[in-house]
Amino acid sequence: MERRDIQRLFKQHYAKMYRVARTILYDEQESEDVVSDIFENLLHGQMVLIPETEERYLLTSVRNQCFKRLRHVSSPLETSGIVEPTDDSEVEDERLTDIDEFVFAHLSVQEQRIFRLRFTDGCSYEEIASSEGISKVAVWKHLSHALKLIRNHFNK
Repeated sequence: MERRDIQRLFKQHYAKMYRVARTILYDEQESEDVVSDIFENLLHGQMVLIPETEERYLLTSVRNQCFKRLRHVSSPLETSGIVEPTDDSEVEDERLTDIDEFVFAHLSVQEQRIFRLRFTDGCSYEEIASSEGISKVAVWKHLSHALKLIRNHFNK
């Protein structure tokens, strides 16, 4: 990607990416580092993003990087040698990618928006209801339906 494309992506998506990271990590510096690392990888890599899916890719990348960081924080049991640390990051990344693909393929456009607002952006039911112009009960019904489909599909 060219530098001007990355600058455009940064200006357009940084705030949302940072909010997602902050919601997951609860740490300002870690959140900034995660988002910066993603843009650095774009700058030095050969990645080409499709305009229709660039936001989804960036937000998914933030979520995955945050989860990787959380997994790599060692617990007191690991540092004491009582429990061996495990590296299931690839399996977890695949699982999250599978869920993203399922959501995109099987949920209505409105359900996708509501699902992403809740689980990617960390919005409350009230925030989602006001942005979508529906009631909190409707938000709950959409999320309940989406989660039921996801559970049924992945817990066979």
